[in-house]
Amino acid sequence: MKRQTIPDFLCHYYEATDGPFRSLSDLPLADAEGVLQQIRRAGGRRFASQRPADYLAVRQQLEDQVRQGFIAKGGQPRRKRPHYLIVGTCPWVSSWYPHGRELRIPLTAFSAEIISFTYGDTFPAMRYPDGKPYRGQVYTLAELPELIERYGLPQDWNAEGEQGPDRYIEAQVWADEALKPYLRRNFSPASK
Repeated sequence: MKRQTIPDFLCHYYEATDGPFRSLSDLPLADAEGVLQQIRRAGGRRFASQRPADYLAVRQQLEDQVRQGFIAKGGQPRRKRPHYLIVGTCPWVSSWYPHGRELRIPLTAFSAEIISFTYGDTFPAMRYPDGKPYRGQVYTLAELPELIERYGLPQDWNAEGEQGPDRYIEAQVWADEALKPYLRRNFSPASK
């Protein structure tokens, strides 16, 4: 079997008109629900317009679960809620947005104590009841090479989503430091 290449970068996908690292999780729950309602009313190609009514409550519960799992493995999160990125590329995620953009950041920009991973998006990774050994698991940076070697990159073996919900490995970044150049207040989408 060919040895799996581990990407040396993470990608963040976002709507060009909004800029990167805009997260409903950073807002108070009532404000986040208001924004999500606006997105739903606008409809269109935004993936978030299809979120169910309990999405934000479930998301917070899952983020808490991932955070606790990361702390149990020695993680030292500095944020209550993570920033989300993907190991390598996943063009499917760009299609979630009318004007999707991809931002690549070297994996070396992140220290091990502030980054965790789930095999797949947090929602199916922590909730999908199919008995796969990576379900309900949170991984560290040190565990990433073995994870990829064992299961591969989902975007390689399941690019079209025909083999289940796993389409990428999600990275949760639990600090702002490495992302400061890209955070909304410091970022001009036209300049990147």
